[in-house]
Amino acid sequence: MKEKNYISIAKRSADIQINELKKIKKIFNYSFVKAVDLILNCKGKVIFAGIGKSGLIARKISATFSSIGIPSFFCDPAQALHGDMGQIEKKDVLIIFSYSGNTSELNNMLKYANRYRIKIIGVASKPDSILLKASDIKLILPKVKESDVTGMVPTSSTTITLLLGDCLATTVMNLKKFSKEKFKIFHPGGNIGKSLLLAKDIMITGKKMPILNYNKKFKEALKVMNQKKLGIVVLIKNNYIYGLITDGDLRREFKNSNNENLKNFATNNPLVVNENMPATKALAIMNEKKITSLLVVSDNEYKKSKQKLTGIIHIHILLKNEIQ
Repeated sequence: MKEKNYISIAKRSADIQINELKKIKKIFNYSFVKAVDLILNCKGKVIFAGIGKSGLIARKISATFSSIGIPSFFCDPAQALHGDMGQIEKKDVLIIFSYSGNTSELNNMLKYANRYRIKIIGVASKPDSILLKASDIKLILPKVKESDVTGMVPTSSTTITLLLGDCLATTVMNLKKFSKEKFKIFHPGGNIGKSLLLAKDIMITGKKMPILNYNKKFKEALKVMNQKKLGIVVLIKNNYIYGLITDGDLRREFKNSNNENLKNFATNNPLVVNENMPATKALAIMNEKKITSLLVVSDNEYKKSKQKLTGIIHIHILLKNEIQ
């Protein structure tokens, strides 16, 4: 079968790359430690460079560093010959990728960096290459078997280079104690940004909240509910959450409610969530409980027996923010 042949070729290619990637551990030596230290102590920008496939890998790794709060950009060595070299300053760190290490287009960039004493981290597979000879820190890539039929197309070599860049980034992240909260600052958009939203980021606060003293009457609750349009009223006693009334509660009590105290049919101890709860989890709770709103309290209040209301999350807000 033709399909089986296609799949076997793909699996063989994947198996080769998986086995070759195990060689990455050979790079984790004292030179790797020095490279991480240099990045951590950089007072300027971390600039990535490379030609061809190595350049594409360098662009991706630069983007990763930017997303974790490390000022970074990619500098094309060919374009650098025509003025872009001025972007590179003495306080910067230059990380250059070239699997062979002998790419001629890198020569002028290396001369410029050496002349102005700009620190270079060289990434190549040949210790005696032009790149590594000019580098302050040498990260020597292991020789790997390419996964294509000719054994010549950059496949395993580009993958292991990308893995090295990701390992540098994740090591720096850990040492800088990089958190989800920080990542959200640098990556507010897309599905990743949405997945990092917390209850406090999207909750309704202040005068927009439908709140009422627990001693008030039915008509007043109806008025607040109509004004705020959330389908609930939160009852407050001495600044603390007392109970919750839904539009369903009001409909059920409508016949004999003109003078009835709200506290007589409110839900006491309503469900509350911590302001630091992920918005995705809040949505899951709403779906599970079949409710449309959640009361939000601060991190300090969450475990207390009496809690002050910080905000309210409504299902419409979650849908508007495309939380899934």
